[in-house]
Amino acid sequence: MNNCPKCLHELNLQTEICPHCGIVFEKYLKYHSEQTNRQDVQPVIVMSDDEAQPLTQILFHESQQHNLSSLVGRSIIFAGLIIWSWQLISSSIDSNAAGDSFLHLVNLPFHEAGHIIFRPFGSFITSLGGTLGQLLMPSICMGVLLLKTRDPFGASVALWWIGENFLDIAPYVNDARAGQLPLLGGNFGHSAPYGFHDWQYLLTESGLLQYDHFLAKTAFATGAVIMLLSLLWGGFLLVRRYQSLNRLY
Repeated sequence: MNNCPKCLHELNLQTEICPHCGIVFEKYLKYHSEQTNRQDVQPVIVMSDDEAQPLTQILFHESQQHNLSSLVGRSIIFAGLIIWSWQLISSSIDSNAAGDSFLHLVNLPFHEAGHIIFRPFGSFITSLGGTLGQLLMPSICMGVLLLKTRDPFGASVALWWIGENFLDIAPYVNDARAGQLPLLGGNFGHSAPYGFHDWQYLLTESGLLQYDHFLAKTAFATGAVIMLLSLLWGGFLLVRRYQSLNRLY
């Protein structure tokens, strides 16, 4: 059983940060070298990749140590996401605010790539593949940041991106019957060949075309909730990081 060198809290989990007082052991012992000679203090233990970690460790523990400049940089990113979230969530589906933002140009290649990736699974899944591609890429980024690089704040930004994609998808679903949104190649849903408009085809084939507005609102609400959850997650991590740095300095 190990103890925190500052608060002497018992450490039942292998960690680099005390879950009770929040100190970073490596930095604390650097300035309190006399503590390293105590037999009951051996807090810095590196967990191997193949050892299972509790979910809270994965979601809230950062493997890299961050300084004040890193905290400031992440806080600026976080503030930008708050403003952007307000602009997107407060806009109506008909305004297509997400589709008019530059991030739509980032999402679009993944949308088109999804059609190609899922083509072997038939025409229905091929059409759905565009939407799946938009959601798959930020999900992969989130998984890598969370599980591989141990960067939960970066993962929270990727989660925000997933939510933004739902907002980007909502106007497309909403347009299934009207067919008024411009599509690639200068086409419109109402004049393009059948199947060119993904969601017109998907909802027609599944017999749900009359529910396009309801499904669009559901997608929009889902995206808004995901974005807000990501902001809560990222905000919690920033507050925790601030408290940790404040104790050190």
